[in-house]
Amino acid sequence: MKLAITGGTGFVGGHLIDAAALAGNEIKALARREQPPREQVEWVRGDLDDRGALERLVADANAVIHVAGVINAPDAAGFEHGNVTGTLAMLAAATAGGVRRFVHVSSLAAREPKLSLYGASKAKAEDLVRGSGLDWAMVRPPAVYGPGDTETLELFKMAKLGLMIMPPRGRLSLIHVADLVRLLLKLAEPNAPSNILIEADDGQPGGWSHREFARALGTAVGKKPAIVSAPAFLLRIAARADQLLRRGKAKLTLDRAAYFSHDDWVANPKLGASPELWRPWVPTAQGLIETASWYRERGWV
Repeated sequence: MKLAITGGTGFVGGHLIDAAALAGNEIKALARREQPPREQVEWVRGDLDDRGALERLVADANAVIHVAGVINAPDAAGFEHGNVTGTLAMLAAATAGGVRRFVHVSSLAAREPKLSLYGASKAKAEDLVRGSGLDWAMVRPPAVYGPGDTETLELFKMAKLGLMIMPPRGRLSLIHVADLVRLLLKLAEPNAPSNILIEADDGQPGGWSHREFARALGTAVGKKPAIVSAPAFLLRIAARADQLLRRGKAKLTLDRAAYFSHDDWVANPKLGASPELWRPWVPTAQGLIETASWYRERGWV
C-alpha cells in the first residue's frame, strides 16, 4: 500500500512506520522538522496547519492513518486545535486528494467527553470522522505501552523506587504498541471493514485493576512496590505540584488527573475487533518485562 501517516515522529507513529516499512509498504509521513532519510519513507515537511504539506502527504496514497494528536495542552483551545482542527484538516486533505480510506486513532477518553478536555476533543474528532463521507475506521486504544514510550515510563520509574501511587480503585485495559500498529495497518487495507469503531486491548477479560497493573509493573522491574490508591483530590494536588515544578513539561495535569480518576477504562468487548481481522499477540505481563528491559538498556530506569 501507499500510506499517508501523521504523527510519525511520535511513539505510536514511529512504531507504525517501522511496521509498515517492514511489511513492504510505501510511506509518506508528516514531520515538523527535518528527519533522517530512511528506505520506503518519504518525509513531508510541515504540520496539520500547512495545507500544502497535507496535499503533498496524501498525493497518490491508498489510505491515511491519522495518528497525530495532543494528549497534554494548557487549555481547551489547545486540545481543540490539536485534536479537532487537525483532524478536520486531514479529512479535508483526504477528500480533496481522492483518498477514500481513513484510519483514525482516537482514545477511550472519547467515551466520557464531559470528564476531561482531552476526552471532549477526541469525541468531537470522532464525530467529524463519522460525518466525513469517507471510508473510515476508528480505533480507541486504552493505555498504550512499549519501547520508547515516555508516558508509562513514569510508572516504571515509580515501581523501581518501590512506591506506586495509583489512581482511585478502578480498572483499565492495556495494549502493547506492536499490537496496536498491526491493527492500524490491517484497517488500512482496501478490503478491511468500513465505518467501524474498535476498542482494542490485550485480550485480558475485564481488564486490569490498578493494583494488578502496579504489581505487574513491579515484577517487570524486579520489585515488590508498596501500592497506594490515591483519592481524586490527592491526584489534583499532585497535578498542581507537577505543573508548578515542571510547568509545560508536566506529565500529570489537572485534566489528566480527572481522566485518571475515572473507575472504568476497560475496553468494551462488544466493540472489539473480530478474530478474523485482528487479535493481540503480546501478553501484557511479558510485554511489560520486555519494555522494562528496553528502558534499562538505555538508562531510562
